[in-house]
Amino acid sequence: MYAKVYKSTRAVFTVGLMFFAGMLMLHNIIAVYAYFAMEPLYASELLPYFLVVHLAELAGIAILLKVTL
Repeated sequence: MYAKVYKSTRAVFTVGLMFFAGMLMLHNIIAVYAYFAMEPLYASELLPYFLVVHLAELAGIAILLKVTL
């Protein structure tokens, strides 16, 4: 679907937004993994807050990615 829209409009702006959203999503996934990998360094009471913040960011980034498609 995106290929048809890109082919007809040549909209480079949406390609940039899609790349930006993809990179933000990759960063968010790596950050969540890092929190779990470094769990012994954090107080265990903080992990739910970290997870909620990153899940909220992931939801926002997923919406941005959906909008750009």
